[in-house]
Order: sequence, then structure tokens, then C-alpha cells
Amino acid sequence: MLFSPALNRLAEAFRRLPGIGPKTALRLVYHVLSMEESAVQEMARALVEARRRVRECASCRNLTEEENCPICRDPRRDPSSLCVVQEPRDVPVIEKSGAFRGRYFVLHGALSPVEGRGPAELKIPLLLQILSRGEVKEMIIATNPTVEGDATAYYLAEKARPLGVKVMRIGFGLPVGGDLEYADELTLKRALEARREML
Repeated sequence: MLFSPALNRLAEAFRRLPGIGPKTALRLVYHVLSMEESAVQEMARALVEARRRVRECASCRNLTEEENCPICRDPRRDPSSLCVVQEPRDVPVIEKSGAFRGRYFVLHGALSPVEGRGPAELKIPLLLQILSRGEVKEMIIATNPTVEGDATAYYLAEKARPLGVKVMRIGFGLPVGGDLEYADELTLKRALEARREML
């Protein structure tokens, strides 16, 4: 608790953000108070403007300010390869690798009956509609290696295969520069399952 109701409200607002606990919220409050008022106003304007202008791409559900995102509009992208990711923040991570030149579909979550997220909430019917057009030949599922992510991947694979789409799952395993002795059992298991022949 802070001595000012306004500061308490600000701390509570920060705590609504993912990964922000009470201590981090207080650090952010004190940092904002140390900023020039013009910088705080600019931050507030940027938040409001982003919330008003940013929306889901009509084609892939990535975040954009236009009807279709730059990746969907890019004629150099391979429309026969589609990478399905869990969240919008996953797209720039894959893009940074430079290893994928196809298009994306963003689920905005993973299947979770407990949390009330089924196929309709993730717009999986829209994904299946895209796949049924026949342009996509390969779908790479890049959901997180969690129970929900795996369940989502299996569900998508089951629905896509009858449409004649080759279904792939990204490999999971050891990070470059990591030591075997520090890897957990699940990571090692996934690394062994994703093994491939050396050329």
C-alpha cells in the first residue's frame, strides 16, 4: 500500500500486466514518477493510440494497423507454407531467425477447456477454411511445448491431414551452447525425438 490513492491505482494497473508482481509494480510506479511529465504524457498517448489503431489482420490474425499485415501483403512470401503460432509475439521471434519465408496464422492462445478456450475462440474454423482452399501444402505448428500447446498441435494435425496438408511440428531440444548435464528430462526427450540424420 502506498500513501496516495492515485499511486495505488497506478500500481494495481501495472499488476494487471503479465509477469508484474507487487515489487515490480512499485518499481514501475516510482520510475514513472521520476519521469518528466511530457514523457509520461507521451507514454499515455502511445498506449491509447496503439489500443485504438492496432487490430487483427483479416488473413492471419497477426497484429497490424491495416486490414492485412505486411507479411500477408508481401508477394515474395510462399503461400504454400503456413506457420501456426500461439501468440502474436511469436511471429517476430520466428522472423528474426530468417528460417521461414511463408505466411502465418496466429491462434491467440491454446486450447484449454478449463479456461473456456475451444476451437471457436482460437478461430480454428477460419484456419481450416484457409487450408481447405488448397493453396497451403505444408502447415508448421509452432505452439509452445506445454500440455495446452501440444493438445492444440495434435488437434490441428487431426483436422488438417484430411485436407491434404502436410503437417509438421517444430523441433524442441537443446539450446546452442547448452550442456547436456543441465538439460531437464523433457527437453532431452524432445531433442531425441526430433533427431535427424546427419548429412
